[in-house]
Amino acid sequence: MKRALIALALLAAAAVRSQAAAPIRYRLSFPEPQHRWMQVQATYTDLPSAALELRMSRSSPGRYSLHDFAKNVYDVHAADESGRELAATRPDPYGWTIARHGSSVTLNYKVFGDRVDGTYLAVDETHAHVNMPAAIMWARGLDDRPIEVAFEQPAGTRWRVATQLHAAGASGADRFEFTAPNLQYLMDSPAEFGPIVMRQFAVGASTFRFALHHTGSDAEVDGYVKDVEKIVREERAIYGEYPAYEPGYYTFLADYLPYANGDGMEHRNSTVITSSASIASARTRLLDTVAHEFFHCWNVERIRPQGLEPFDFDRADLSGELWLAEGFTQYYGPLVLQRTKLVDLAETARTFTGLIETVSGPGRLVRSAEEMSRMAPFIDGGRTVDRTNWPITVISYYPFGGAIALALDLSLRARSDSRVSLDDFMQAMWRTYGKPGGAREGYVDHPYTIADAEATLAEVSGDRAFARDFFARYVEGHDEANYGPLLARAGFALRKRNPGRAWLGDVRLESRGSGARVAELVAPTWPIYAAGVDLDDELQQIDGARVAGPGDVTAALQRHKPGDTIAIVYANRAVASKTATITLAEDPHIDVVALDPDASQRAFRDRWLNSQESAARIR
Repeated sequence: MKRALIALALLAAAAVRSQAAAPIRYRLSFPEPQHRWMQVQATYTDLPSAALELRMSRSSPGRYSLHDFAKNVYDVHAADESGRELAATRPDPYGWTIARHGSSVTLNYKVFGDRVDGTYLAVDETHAHVNMPAAIMWARGLDDRPIEVAFEQPAGTRWRVATQLHAAGASGADRFEFTAPNLQYLMDSPAEFGPIVMRQFAVGASTFRFALHHTGSDAEVDGYVKDVEKIVREERAIYGEYPAYEPGYYTFLADYLPYANGDGMEHRNSTVITSSASIASARTRLLDTVAHEFFHCWNVERIRPQGLEPFDFDRADLSGELWLAEGFTQYYGPLVLQRTKLVDLAETARTFTGLIETVSGPGRLVRSAEEMSRMAPFIDGGRTVDRTNWPITVISYYPFGGAIALALDLSLRARSDSRVSLDDFMQAMWRTYGKPGGAREGYVDHPYTIADAEATLAEVSGDRAFARDFFARYVEGHDEANYGPLLARAGFALRKRNPGRAWLGDVRLESRGSGARVAELVAPTWPIYAAGVDLDDELQQIDGARVAGPGDVTAALQRHKPGDTIAIVYANRAVASKTATITLAEDPHIDVVALDPDASQRAFRDRWLNSQESAARIR
């Protein structure tokens, strides 16, 4: 009790100090939007005498790899209270240090931005799409200072701002001044500045705003936002309640523009969704992203892995729990679309097929779900120049975790006659780690570890041995769940996609002058691997016939059945011609198929895939 009181006292003291400290002020202006740069003026006052260390972030909340935003910053100038230029040094590529300064420093710099997505800055004559880490230079040691942000309209425009930042001063559609309580909250608060179409709806006491920049019609927006509301309502039923959104509302920031890049990025009280597609052309796909990103306002933004809290802007943030934070979200997005009837059962079956097929890949034998999560700094938008063997050793933690979620949901339901499900697990994680929230906006007080997640499963299932076995096999280990019996309870079947078809592996071949080139790495689980064939090798003959292109290999396989042995001739870097034999296997690929269920299967399926929001209203 004494420790708890001391901790509360320290938090209260920190809050008082933060409120007493002078705010950091940023002004964002766009003198030449057609040239795709933004002018930033930052004012730091009430400074201590120590050197002022200014930084551009290397990472961004919701992203796990490095992006080095300093690369787009230029024309940097610092001045003291009198306007005298201050000398700045560069200790590394990401920072500027001002050793000598007074109590106030005004910084001016330009930042270029031309990518519409959830990570970068984009400026043009139609709008400014601002991800704060890509735009804001921050001062080390001043993380808990309050912050003011002002947007300045480009000449001749009538733009609006949509953001989760707190509105400063009078409310209304034309406000351009906002606040953040600290750096963590600011960096997690993207903004769309432009000709925004805004729709708003309420569910109970919670308000939701959909801010859209697009090329479609108002009627399309109206219909689309009604579907967004269905998703928002359905996801509340999973957790039983919405989080307390600090600005008083949750905001969807959507850019559906021909020049946008497809992306979705979660934030504490908002999300960014971008796509080159329109509502009319890709409605279901866009809604799937809405369902995924909104689910994050619980899972990852508040139910947060310990490795991501607080977010470190100077390095890649590492977590072994992304299979849960991202993967379980990947499972729930399509599940919610099914529960709201925004997709049909055949589409949901295809989603399950994709999850099971992905987790069946060879990468599962090399890295566990936990280890795959730790690959995020390399594969989450990172770039490599050298070749890697990731195609056969890495499975994205999104579908990997999604497949684990599918197995766990069905296992819990099977063990309890559907009285316990993955929804109960998520509710328990919310009650213990998410809902207690943070005493400070922008922070999470109770981030979880993998051991915490296992303990929660033990609590929910009432069986510690079951929880330990599940985590040991499917999260920390390399086992694949037996999906056939699990899905059969709901009237789904796993069927061979190509029964009886001979298979030497999922080898991608490209035509080459005298043969067919192997265009991707060969996995050790494919029959052709034992023959020694791999990337860049050239198949010259198969089954005694010359190979002129990929079609010749397909034709040869069609003449055989699984278990047959065929000869191949190939060339590689070491030899001009080499002969080997391959014992063909049966094509292992499967499809999940929805059957006509019996009464028991129908009841199980309905409890799983029907609307929980509607069921809650009926109860």
